[in-house]
Amino acid sequence: MPQPAKPARATARTSTRTSASSQRLKLRRELAAAAMELFATQGYEETTVDEIAAAAGVARRTFFRHFRSKEEAIFPDHDDTLERARAVLEAAPAHENPLDTVCRGIKEVMRMYAASPPVSVERYRLTRQVPALREREIASVARYERLFTRYLLGHFDEAAHRDGDDDPLLAEVAASAVVTAHNHVLRRWLRAGGQGDVEAQLDRAFAIVRRTFGTGFGASRPGAVGAPRGEAAVAAAEGDVLVTVARTDTPLPQIMRTIERALRPG
Repeated sequence: MPQPAKPARATARTSTRTSASSQRLKLRRELAAAAMELFATQGYEETTVDEIAAAAGVARRTFFRHFRSKEEAIFPDHDDTLERARAVLEAAPAHENPLDTVCRGIKEVMRMYAASPPVSVERYRLTRQVPALREREIASVARYERLFTRYLLGHFDEAAHRDGDDDPLLAEVAASAVVTAHNHVLRRWLRAGGQGDVEAQLDRAFAIVRRTFGTGFGASRPGAVGAPRGEAAVAAAEGDVLVTVARTDTPLPQIMRTIERALRPG
């Protein structure tokens, strides 16, 4: 059956919002480029907000509509990237392991850096030299970490970990591990001048995180129809036959541990 066409007025509003968002991000990036160039040529301490605004061709008040301070100006994309990462979490399929979802979410951050390697490399050089910029970068990373920790806390698998006191710790450590793996790969890529397939490097790092922490979170989500509960892998021995039932996203080491327990005498 043909779908009814969207009202022209609603389509126009959506188009206007999209255009305004694109223009906002474009101006933020222009301000960031001006700030980075001035920081590099005349020094961070010596550069004023007025100079950044003038270099970008805007008024001082326009600068402050987009950034609260000059150190914030060289990170123009973090707000939008955080929202994209949040959208990945909110749209995750019911069967996906939450740790995999978080790994997909933080890939949005890596893609932000990889979209413009020269700019990212220069930003990295500046943040190494200027403590205020480094502190701003750390604050941005903490926002992602809080987002992922809250998400994992909502999907802790009590069947896999009987001690309920462990769930906040596991969620926090797992989220930190994902962020740390991302940052390790990102720094290595930036030190290499932004060369190489950074997403492939990131996937290898995430594989290590999944092997270490991937069994503590349930793939089922509230409201998911037919979502399995209980242990990720169950084995039952009867005579000479061993039957193992496991979710498709269960890591192989956990399946092997389950089988070993079933075969253990007594």
